[in-house]
Amino acid sequence: MTPQTSTQSPFTSKQIDAVRTYIKKTWKTLTRSHEHLLQSIKDAKLEHKPDSPWIIYISPREDCPNVQSVLERSLSKEDIRQIEIRTLPPEAEAIEEHGLLYLPGPYVVPGGRFNEMYGWDSYFILLGLLRDGEWDLAQSQVDQLLYQVQHYGTILNSNRTYMLSRSQPPVLSLMVLAMFQHSQDEEWLRSTIPLLEQFYYYWVVPPHLNPTTGLSRYYALGEGPAPEVLFSERDEEGKSHYERVKEYYQRFEIEDYDVSLYYDRETDELSNLFYKGDRTMRESGFDISNRFGPFSIDIIHYAPVCLNSLLYQMEQDLAQINDILGNEQLAQQWRDRADVRRDHIDQFLWDEEKGIYFDYNFQTEKRRHYEFATTFYPLWMGIASEVQAKRIVENLSLFEAPGGIFTSTRVTGNQWDAPFGWAPLTLIAVLGLHRYGYHQEGDRIAHKFLAMVIKEFERRGILVEKYDVERCSANVSDEICFGYSSNEVGFGWTNGVVLELLATLR
Repeated sequence: MTPQTSTQSPFTSKQIDAVRTYIKKTWKTLTRSHEHLLQSIKDAKLEHKPDSPWIIYISPREDCPNVQSVLERSLSKEDIRQIEIRTLPPEAEAIEEHGLLYLPGPYVVPGGRFNEMYGWDSYFILLGLLRDGEWDLAQSQVDQLLYQVQHYGTILNSNRTYMLSRSQPPVLSLMVLAMFQHSQDEEWLRSTIPLLEQFYYYWVVPPHLNPTTGLSRYYALGEGPAPEVLFSERDEEGKSHYERVKEYYQRFEIEDYDVSLYYDRETDELSNLFYKGDRTMRESGFDISNRFGPFSIDIIHYAPVCLNSLLYQMEQDLAQINDILGNEQLAQQWRDRADVRRDHIDQFLWDEEKGIYFDYNFQTEKRRHYEFATTFYPLWMGIASEVQAKRIVENLSLFEAPGGIFTSTRVTGNQWDAPFGWAPLTLIAVLGLHRYGYHQEGDRIAHKFLAMVIKEFERRGILVEKYDVERCSANVSDEICFGYSSNEVGFGWTNGVVLELLATLR
């Protein structure tokens, strides 16, 4: 059956056109470039002294005098007076005042408090730019991430100095191939290989590699509290996220992990390892859930489904790129790596009894039976067998909600758990279901999500970061107890996913 006949559309073409018009306009308001430097350099997530300049750091590998002259030509004298240009120190620990990290071309930010370029947001934004015919901006979006690998060592959580110590889920190869599919520029494609390989090896050597399983983990390299969390993730009483965590540890007994690793009850202090786990949880992109125990602090001891599925795809993508460029032997080597990873994913992450992919704790040598929407990643990437895909579809009712896909099956007060749903995970589930021929199920979920987004758009006139998919509402703040509770407006990846889902239903 075709999508048109399998699911009756709950929205009209007029409603869709209104959302499309909003998205088209929003790309412009979310774009940052040299001309927008004073806008993009400002950061609501850190304290800033009035009348002090905003700082932008230039990579020491750049021609700094040339970059400075380019910026001065792009900005008014009044803007220049509010900005201080510095060269980035060789060691991130030497940075005493945080600032924006220079990128040479335009890029799209998510929106709201996220006024910088984010690693995995950029993939879903790219899909929207390509669907909307924003070719130059799409090309630049990919090129800025390649620039980050070249000049800052990896793709960063975002281009702020306090994010230099952590990356985000690796989607760069997906972006390169999506761009190449449009441009067919083989010379550009060839130029990406060294940077793709550099980014790949960031994830497959220690400390990101767990040698026992052959699988990778998230592992942020910085120490201590995350600066942006200390300042901006506060509740109505002014308590920081970390203060709320300590209150939680005081009040509740926790069996998910050894709390003494992360918290000293007698001194009421969080440990260095807690902050390592906290930063690592943010590298995963899923900040915050209880997926790896309360606040996901124990994430450093897990091989996650999402990361290893993406690395499998990166190996397949590098094989495809080498095939395109006629490097058959190299292509086969990458396919062999992907086959090995698939075997490890099957061995450690697939749970035959439950029929779901779970994250694997390599300390306890057990899977954590926490149902999370990342179980759809192996369908999205084609890792699952037909039998495994069927088992996941049989468990679809665990995740399917009135407004799309629940992030998890648990209500915890965290934004990456029930009852919340996010555009990227909905798209991943839909594409995974479609890939294995479950078109009716995929279309049904796509329609649910789009109907919710369109209804809320008509009510509020905006698209937002996340939704309560149980109540089909964008009013989420009162339900979120940890991290930040706001629902940001824009919103880059919601825009991209809406356009992508609309295209899948044609």
